[in-house]
Amino acid sequence: MNDTNKGTLVTGVIGSDTHIVGNRILSRALEEAGFSVVALGALTPASEFVDAAIETAADAILVSSLYGQGELDCRGFRDLCTEAGLDDILLYAGGYLVVGDQPWESVEQRFVDMGFDRVFPPGTRPGDVTGPLAEDIAARRTSQSKS
Repeated sequence: MNDTNKGTLVTGVIGSDTHIVGNRILSRALEEAGFSVVALGALTPASEFVDAAIETAADAILVSSLYGQGELDCRGFRDLCTEAGLDDILLYAGGYLVVGDQPWESVEQRFVDMGFDRVFPPGTRPGDVTGPLAEDIAARRTSQSKS
């Protein structure tokens, strides 16, 4: 494992979703890439993500969903963060976020409109997340140090 902490992350599977394997693979890859990961596991309510982010002073929350109800489970997520004082926390979502075969651009835009900073489609490899995440956290830290 890399000794340089690139950021603290809260990961988990939101709502009533029990599909944990992909989230575990992602969490492990993030740890190997130098992030500190607080893995909440499956069946995680949105409020638990927020509470864990507060407790750990997390830089980002990564929400996954594979049962297709992510769009419902993630509604109001940014608002929960804002109400808890996490105005500038990075929010990522990924997986099978909606039911049915829908154009990815449409799904992605809905999540961006809900306040997510980045949204990843099914089949995204962990390495495709680590680079943008490191860049986003570095930019966030730079922005915070200027304020």
